[in-house]
Amino acid sequence: MTTSDPGPDTPEDALSERDRAVLAVERQSWSGPGAKERAIREQLGISPTRYYQLLNALLDDHRALAEDPVTVNRLRRIRDARRARR
Repeated sequence: MTTSDPGPDTPEDALSERDRAVLAVERQSWSGPGAKERAIREQLGISPTRYYQLLNALLDDHRALAEDPVTVNRLRRIRDARRARR
């Protein structure tokens, strides 16, 4: 690797802490209605609407796929199935 080739572990290739937190919330299981939305507000300090906007963008981000392929691929399958039903 040359000095002009920063490699895959450089800051511009890393997800932000917020992006990692969004993926972490998505990995959790939720006990009942409203629990996830409450956790989004408490843990991330954002609205559920903003959370889902960020999550949807992450699903198309190669860095998110590299960070958490199981979660990202699962969510992509769900998203694709919903789109196919429309």
